[in-house]
Amino acid sequence: MTATMDAARGTGPATAKVAGALGTVYVVWGSTYLAIRLMVEDMPPLVGAGLRFLAAGTLVGAALLVRHGLRALAVTRRELLGCTLIGLLLPAGGQGLVAIGENGGAPSGITALLIATVPLWVVCLRVLARERPPRRTCVGVIAGFTGVAALIAAHGLGDAFPAWAMAVIVLAGLSWALGTWIQPRLRLPKDPFVLVCYEMLTGGAALALIGLSSGERFDPAAYSAGSWAAWAYLVLFGSIFALSAYAWLLQHVSVSLVATYAYVNPLVAVLLGWLLLGEPLGPFTVLGGLVVIGSAAAVIAAEHKKPIERTTT
Repeated sequence: MTATMDAARGTGPATAKVAGALGTVYVVWGSTYLAIRLMVEDMPPLVGAGLRFLAAGTLVGAALLVRHGLRALAVTRRELLGCTLIGLLLPAGGQGLVAIGENGGAPSGITALLIATVPLWVVCLRVLARERPPRRTCVGVIAGFTGVAALIAAHGLGDAFPAWAMAVIVLAGLSWALGTWIQPRLRLPKDPFVLVCYEMLTGGAALALIGLSSGERFDPAAYSAGSWAAWAYLVLFGSIFALSAYAWLLQHVSVSLVATYAYVNPLVAVLLGWLLLGEPLGPFTVLGGLVVIGSAAAVIAAEHKKPIERTTT
């Protein structure tokens, strides 16, 4: 029986549980862009992001140890190398570059819309690997990048949103797409939480080391309560609670339903940035954003595949 049929008959995952888990993924992951913007107001971006993932990875590892013992964390050398590569591409490359871009002036809502191009970048990587995606998929990709161009034109790459910050956000999306595309080709732990644990630990360590070596300093007393609150929110909610809800959804409902987070998150981020930070929401931003989100949705629907195995936002 499918999860939907079970829920309709009163068995399996109840509708309220599914709605609660989806709501958690929608709202929490959509709000992480706002939380990152608040975190980097005082914290250095790389060190702050690195410590976030180190803390989250440690907590996930501790939970695995308590529930299943030391053997739960046992991995082969090849699996550990795979986790490290994913950690460098997703937490470090994806989220680390987002923190740098937002620290440089990128609005949280526009950042989320640019990251929504991840499914489009994945298709580009497939083409480079000599795969032949369906025609509808290619049309969706072209439309999506047209929306990106509209977003760039709407903000003009001025002093408020420097060109380098825009480029960093685009690179973050590309890094996330590469990690998503390469993951099925790697030898990784079967337990997704073991994978996430090592991924966050290795990615977090890389971010912290790069930040410290580039001149960033960790000075806890100098950071405001707001920055610490945003950091704690990213650790507990963005990296643990929402991840648990996502993993539960993958086991109980259809992948197509879970995949809707990829184009709902940006809407949540744009609205939160507009409401709480006063980020601009002009007509070209709305139009470009809708094109990007709609194209991502069309690509996901055309592919009929699991879009992103899991995430660490």
